[in-house]
Amino acid sequence: MNRLLLSATLVQRSALRFTPAGLPALDLELAHESLVSEDGQPRKVSMQMRAVAIGAITQVLAAQALGAQAGYGGFVASARNGRGLVFHVTSVEPAP
Repeated sequence: MNRLLLSATLVQRSALRFTPAGLPALDLELAHESLVSEDGQPRKVSMQMRAVAIGAITQVLAAQALGAQAGYGGFVASARNGRGLVFHVTSVEPAP
């Protein structure tokens, strides 16, 4: 199964573009910070992740303010250029 759930902050959003199939797409940068447990020891995690949203979800993300926190759901796939990974966002829930 390839499913990622991430609470993150929207730190960057590109201009709306369209895929060759005509679907709307947004390139995003998400930032995450948390304290997790690894082998019973606390560990601070801080990262930024490239993300993309394609289709109807772009309307939700285009309206979201930069700096807003939310819960993002989706899957991870290889980047178009084959270098690294990209989080494909398929759902967004406002932070509690």
